[in-house]
Amino acid sequence: MAMEAWYMDESDADPRLPHRLCPNEFVPLEHLAELGVLYWHLNPQDYENDEKLRHIRETRGYNYTDLLDICPEKLENYEEKLKNFYTEHIHGDEEIRYCLEGCGYFDLMRLFVGEPVWTAYNRPQEEHPARKEYIESFTKKVGVALEAH
Repeated sequence: MAMEAWYMDESDADPRLPHRLCPNEFVPLEHLAELGVLYWHLNPQDYENDEKLRHIRETRGYNYTDLLDICPEKLENYEEKLKNFYTEHIHGDEEIRYCLEGCGYFDLMRLFVGEPVWTAYNRPQEEHPARKEYIESFTKKVGVALEAH
């Protein structure tokens, strides 16, 4: 499956919908790379033995993994969790998502540097150290200052 990125609409409708603009406006993957967004195509069928994943974990310093089944049958307070996931937020630590399977819901693997810190900080969080670091990095790459919206 190819990765796609697009600008989202402003709707607060069902967070399981794609929320694409009409007409859809894709974000070129090269632009994401310029902003420091990393992504990889891995083999979810053999993630436990995947050398590419092992290399990513080693080079990025990820030493913690958990698996999360996001579906009504397996996730307590499913609807509320979806709203939480959809609400724009940041974490103090780098975090990645690895989708093992899914259609309408995803089985996710999260990898962390150090012990996981589950606290999500709903935006705006302009004074949070992780946000300040992101803004500084983004501004250096793009040359344009960001503002909270």
